Amino acid sequence: MTVNPTDTEYGHESRFFMRSDRIKRGLERVPHRALLYATGLTKEEMERPFIGVATSFNDLVPGHIGMRTLERFIEKGVHTGGGHSFFFGVPAICDGIAMGHTGMHYSLPSRELIADMIESVAMAHALDGLVLLTNCDKITPGMLMAAARLDVPSIVVTAGPMHTGMYRMKRRSFVRDTYEAIGKFKNKEITEQELSELEFCACPGGGSCQGMYTANTMACVTEALGMSLIGCATGLEGSADKRRISFDSGVRIVEMVKEDLTPRKIMTRDAFENAIRIDMALGGSTNTALHIPAIAHDAGIELPLELFDSISRETPNIVKLEPAGDHFMEDLEYAGGIPAVMNRLKNLLKDNITVSKKSIKEIAEKARVTDSDVIRTLENAYYKEGGIAVLKGNLAPNGCVVKQTAVSDKMKHFVGKARCFDSEESAMQAILGGKIKAGDIIIVRYEGPKGGPGMREMLAPTATITGMGMADKVALITDGRFSGGTRGPCIGHISPEAMEAGPIAFVQDGDEIEIDIPNRKIELRVESGELEQRKTKWKPPEPKIKKGWLARYAKVVTSANTGAVVK
Repeated sequence: MTVNPTDTEYGHESRFFMRSDRIKRGLERVPHRALLYATGLTKEEMERPFIGVATSFNDLVPGHIGMRTLERFIEKGVHTGGGHSFFFGVPAICDGIAMGHTGMHYSLPSRELIADMIESVAMAHALDGLVLLTNCDKITPGMLMAAARLDVPSIVVTAGPMHTGMYRMKRRSFVRDTYEAIGKFKNKEITEQELSELEFCACPGGGSCQGMYTANTMACVTEALGMSLIGCATGLEGSADKRRISFDSGVRIVEMVKEDLTPRKIMTRDAFENAIRIDMALGGSTNTALHIPAIAHDAGIELPLELFDSISRETPNIVKLEPAGDHFMEDLEYAGGIPAVMNRLKNLLKDNITVSKKSIKEIAEKARVTDSDVIRTLENAYYKEGGIAVLKGNLAPNGCVVKQTAVSDKMKHFVGKARCFDSEESAMQAILGGKIKAGDIIIVRYEGPKGGPGMREMLAPTATITGMGMADKVALITDGRFSGGTRGPCIGHISPEAMEAGPIAFVQDGDEIEIDIPNRKIELRVESGELEQRKTKWKPPEPKIKKGWLARYAKVVTSANTGAVVK
């Protein structure tokens, strides 16, 4: 808000000027007010800040099915704080359900749709503030991109992680007990009855999947950025704490409107570096290397891919949740959540304001760690470096990423022979058909932002390889990307991608490839002259999708190393 002491037109007394005044103040706005009154507004409510609540509730996504309750608490908070709430919906895609078929083409591109839809509604209706109710993989970054782009006071509420399942008195989770179970079944390690029973108990209810997969990683990144209230990232779905956080977020957004505390005042360069550092300490999903730069881009800040690697080299991995470890999001919540992780890293973090009006340093100082195995000290870290490593070499001149904390020591340096596939489906067929042998490096190409299009996740192949006991025998390299649930030597985001004539397009079966994670190298052991000769014979394949909005997306999306932003 800004002070407007002369605005007394049409009987209004002097007060702060709000963005919504563009549609509700002055003689020429009689028609606009008539339409607003048609929604049920009273004259008194017309004077309140207009708060848009962008909700991704639907009945399709487990992480979002419980949002109706949180919507009620946000609404109560907004009205308690003196605002008036207006709800509008945005789409949500479940990556787990979209995985392994045509649906996954739409997942990453939906990030752009979500940002554009929020921008459209907020600008068209001159909203004073936004509460962004989200939970899963692309929805959270899409909402943050919109907040950064609009620079309207905004606060994010993530709906919370799913509780773990239980089967035969052992805690169960989505990736290990469904995707990896497929490989175990193929290896005859579990029976068909056990596989069927795991389907029913791996995901016992609503919430984002239980490990440090992309949805929960992005929730943690959001809190670390300062865009959620304290404790929001790990507050469990269905808990009273999550309801209170929702209510408090509704109250707080009205205060933020009055303070004119906007996203770009919070999401500074320092804030993004803090978020990357927390991500590295958590061993989060490699998808953050797409999402954090994309959010920063909309905030007017360019974050090179190399920044992830430099921060990772100086940030110990002190949390090891599934898929890399055996702890779950509920363990992180009970151990103190993101504030406790900040407490461990407080001397490495830069100070920055948050939506709570408290600074990062203040939050970190007051936090306490209640379980030193779930959140270790820097001296007793699981790994001396952070979760993500950025590799470069003649196979990926512009870089690629690997979750190094989910790779066994014996596979951090690996030399193997290429087995090339031009789609995820053909690679999966070979894996399930027993055609992949120890020492192979599976190449899955034409799955990048343009070539996919949409840069599909490769959870099915990677989890099946792990379930079949081959995670320490083979590697997978792709210009696509991986689920946060991936573990093992799986290297994604190869840039440039095959569709843009990147070197991955010229790899042939039997070519020798060296992966050297400690030294950040990925090399195709083929002479440069031979590669150039192969390039002259190469022709780009026909686009996999030739109609609809994905065909348009493929023409304007940029490379993975830039965050796959649309320009």
